[in-house]
Amino acid sequence: MSEDTIRLVTIGRILRRRWRLLAALALLGALVGYGTSVLVFPPRYTASASVLLPGLWEERELLTQVDIATSSAVVDRAATTLDWKGVSGVELQDQVSAKAADGNIIKISGTADTPERAQRLSDQVAQQFVTFAARIAGGSADPQVATGTEALRKKVAETNRRITDLANAADPGQTVESVQARTELEKLRTSLQDAMKKLDEADPATNKASMVVMGPAARPTGAAAPTRVQLIVGGALLFFLVAIIGHLAAARVSRRLRTEPEIAAALGSALLGTIDVPGEERSHRPESRGTRARIRRLLDVDTRWDIPTPLRSGDEADRRIRYRRVCARLRDQLPAPRRLLAVVPEGDEVARRAAGQLAAEAKGDPLLRVVEVSVDRPIVPDRDTESGAVVVLSAGSWTAEELAGIAEACADGRHEIVGIVLAGTVRTGPTRTVERPLDDATLTFAVRGHATGGSA
Repeated sequence: MSEDTIRLVTIGRILRRRWRLLAALALLGALVGYGTSVLVFPPRYTASASVLLPGLWEERELLTQVDIATSSAVVDRAATTLDWKGVSGVELQDQVSAKAADGNIIKISGTADTPERAQRLSDQVAQQFVTFAARIAGGSADPQVATGTEALRKKVAETNRRITDLANAADPGQTVESVQARTELEKLRTSLQDAMKKLDEADPATNKASMVVMGPAARPTGAAAPTRVQLIVGGALLFFLVAIIGHLAAARVSRRLRTEPEIAAALGSALLGTIDVPGEERSHRPESRGTRARIRRLLDVDTRWDIPTPLRSGDEADRRIRYRRVCARLRDQLPAPRRLLAVVPEGDEVARRAAGQLAAEAKGDPLLRVVEVSVDRPIVPDRDTESGAVVVLSAGSWTAEELAGIAEACADGRHEIVGIVLAGTVRTGPTRTVERPLDDATLTFAVRGHATGGSA
């Protein structure tokens, strides 16, 4: 796995063999998403109000109006008008946003914990924005300028009245002097009116102050993103993907030996053969009855997913033939009396069951004594009457360092490793109830010619 590319078949194998664990992790992610939606991201609702800006506006001017709509001057006035308990203008400023849309429209959005409050917030900010913008355009932002403009208007009005009074007081006769005086006064009145007209046209309050709120904001019918459903689904999907990636990463960095040459090199001995163990059998050892063990079995954590799918074996008779062939090869290598220590790594259930079956099929020749050895601190019993040791293990379960430790423990106990037997799980086929076609002597004779041929 560490050298293979990630393929769909690998992901499919994870889904088939670890679906309970993946489902549990997805459920945990959904619960985390729900908790996040309650504690970190409670449901929020957003309403929007539109403000129309008549006239011709440049892009930079629209951006300026957007900044004004979300400024503290506008939001603070909205907060004062709303008078929500415990909510200040600074807090509301984080809940208000604005953007320029096509057609000289400013969209002001307000976000709150209920649809009603979101609607009121956006409407109030839009109204305060229009009022504040009108005051700025009308010059109220600068009191001195506003006072001077108003005084000038009053002075012009007073001058117009004075001109009228002078025209009325002039000689009503038709003399040249009186006609010229009245004509000059009318010209002066016309000049003043033209000046005031130009002043009004140049005043931004007349040109761009008439902003309009385009109706009340629509009450939102759904929560703003991220919604509770989105957080729940996102949490479940995130945990599921992390679990898949974690399985792939663990398999890629795994140093467990899976091939026969690697295992033989780590133990320093030759492979005698491979034997099959039905995959349907379950272990009922006392140490696997605790709560933790039951949870592991429930979640299929103990199920190996990084090994190929077990092949279908023939039947019980075919499997027993493989066991007998291994026993025959052991008899060929050892002189009588043949007593061996069958060393099994602790925790390798497949190898333990295979070693027990191998000892039963040997029927005392060779006589196998099965011992389990811890891979953390391997200790093998000292040699007594045994002629050596045979290591029974399953492929893909142990690293080179762990197997080297078992080999050193055998050497410390003065046991020579005479061979290695690999055990693998298979799917059982239909049982064939027939008599044994060959006796032990005939079977041994048939196998001797292939004793050096590797696995059967």
